[in-house]
Order: sequence, then structure tokens, then C-alpha cells
Amino acid sequence: MADDWRSSRVRRLQAAAIAALGYRLIDALGRTLRWRVEGLHHFDAIRASGRQPVMAFWHGRILTASYFFRLRGIVVITSENFDGEWIARIIERFGYRTARGSTSRGARKAMLQLVRDMREGRPAGFTLDGPRGPSRVAQPGAIWLASVTGNPVLPFHLEASRHWSLGSWDRTQIPRPFSTVALVVGEPMAVPDGAADEDLERWRIELETRLRALEQRALEMIGR
Repeated sequence: MADDWRSSRVRRLQAAAIAALGYRLIDALGRTLRWRVEGLHHFDAIRASGRQPVMAFWHGRILTASYFFRLRGIVVITSENFDGEWIARIIERFGYRTARGSTSRGARKAMLQLVRDMREGRPAGFTLDGPRGPSRVAQPGAIWLASVTGNPVLPFHLEASRHWSLGSWDRTQIPRPFSTVALVVGEPMAVPDGAADEDLERWRIELETRLRALEQRALEMIGR
């Protein structure tokens, strides 16, 4: 069960220790990075209009995205298992809020929490192909949330000029210290309220297409 680990004091201490160390390492790395940013005005314009962005990106860029967009009160979904606990503790230190659940367990509860948070004036963040893939295939959650809340989807992509790639399913990218990270934020996508399933699928495919274009632009910005 997702909460079995909570009954163990040792596991709770482990989660706290991993989170404390992880936060310090990410913060130290993030402070060395140089940024080239394009399109961030879309984020500011959405919030200035009284709406909130449903921010959408690939799971493999979670480290750089988490650092750049820190301290903005963005709400993200984290799993209810042990890994989700220490991840939640790290990102909360960076100023995020969490809705607990995943695509495999507690998804409905987490999505309803996101709806409530957005209606209270908070942005939401989605790793579109998370938590388990397949890589670069968008799940429909962000599109559904935009349709229900009337807020636009805001796609973005990040690429580091020098980095390590983990051997995980998403090939998580970890920028090397003092590297340059390109962030490209795309045009907002307005999803019609109450869109039918076939319309949601069309928007999902459109989102994938836009993210591929943003990736190409980010690579160009770092000279690749």
C-alpha cells in the first residue's frame, strides 16, 4: 500500500534526510547555471489576465524546470509512495505546492485538488509523460484540467548546453555546473470548455507537436 512506509520511523527519517540533501544539491547546482529565456512573457500575461497557466513539459526536464520556476506557488502532482514523499519535500522547499496521487493510484483525488487550487488562483504544473512514460507521449491530464478550469495550457521546454543523461525511462537531464540552460515557453493553448473526448485527443496531439517545436528552438539557442 502507498502509506505502509509511513508507519516506519526509520523510513520517515530517510525521506527527511534525502529531501534535505537533495534540496541542497539542486539549489547549489542551480545557482551556477546561466539562462537563456524566450517566451516567459506568456506566463506573466496569463497571470495578469486573472487566469492561471497549466504548465506542461516532459518529465526528463524536471530538475531544471523545478529550479527555474521556483517560488511561484505552482501546484504539482506527486505520488503517495516513499519516493513521492521525499520528492514532495524537496519541491515544497522550492516554493511549490503538492497534490498527492498519480496516474496509477489516487489520480482522481489529485486532479480534483488541482481543480480546487487553480480556482483559488494557483498555477498547475504537469510532467506530461510522467510518472512512468512512455517517454515523449503526452497523457491527457493537462488538457482535461485546462478544459475544466478554463485556464490555458502553457507548454515549455528546457535544454542544457552540457549535461548528464540518466539511464531512466525519461533520460532525465542533469545540467553540468556552470552550463547554459535554454528555456523556451510557447504560445498558450486555450482548450474549449466541456470538450468531447475526440477534441481532447486532438489537443493532446497538438500539444506534442508544439513541444517538439519548442525542443528544436531550445537546441538552436544553445548552438545545437
